[in-house]
Amino acid sequence: MTSGWSNVFLGGIAAATLIMALIQIGAIIAALRLARQAQLVITSVQQEVRPLVAKAHAIVDEASRTVAIASSQAQKLDRVVTDLSRRVEETAAVVQEAIVTPAREGIAIMAAIRAAFGSLRGFRDLRPRTGHSDDEDPLFIG
Repeated sequence: MTSGWSNVFLGGIAAATLIMALIQIGAIIAALRLARQAQLVITSVQQEVRPLVAKAHAIVDEASRTVAIASSQAQKLDRVVTDLSRRVEETAAVVQEAIVTPAREGIAIMAAIRAAFGSLRGFRDLRPRTGHSDDEDPLFIG
């Protein structure tokens, strides 16, 4: 009887091993199918993402060109402003040389002429006056 029961147990073990092997084979097949589907999804995503990446690269290239152009324009503007400032300073210097300096000299000449006339009047005031009495104070107003 031991041989009968051992054959039954041995058969049960073999059946359990066969079921486990079939389950493992099924799991491997399911994993392979899942891997194949994942590969298809990855390929699909890559195909859809490639144009987006290309567009992103184009946008980055365009942005870098725009920045380069803006930088160049800013440098040109800086040169124009610097040149304009220099020319304004030169013009102010020329105006000062052409107008202000001769005007100062003219004012100085006019002051000299006034001083000369003032001194001539001073000589005339030093002459003795006739018709004034000595009692009158010439500085008295009233």
